[in-house]
Amino acid sequence: MDFTEIDREDFRNLLEEIGNTRIPFGKFGIKAYPPRGVPIVDLPPEYLAWFKERGFPKGRLGELMAQVFEIKSVGMDSVFDPIRRATGGRFPLHQQRKKSFRFGE
Repeated sequence: MDFTEIDREDFRNLLEEIGNTRIPFGKFGIKAYPPRGVPIVDLPPEYLAWFKERGFPKGRLGELMAQVFEIKSVGMDSVFDPIRRATGGRFPLHQQRKKSFRFGE
């Protein structure tokens, strides 16, 4: 299948929209990762698979999450690398623990 210029432009727009979308709720949402939540391109595949089984959220967010799932499930996660480079790299999903040491009181 050959892509026309319109198809390429649509794909670029889709990738840009995906790159600007963050998950606003749940385990990777705003409460766990303030102030904006985790970008959907950096959601773990297992998390997206869970939504695939139970249903993606309604609306545009669900549509974009489904697209990310499909792209990741066929092994094309590298398509998101330019987005990650532009935003400073992959989003760290493990929050750093505060270090505290208590030596004999």
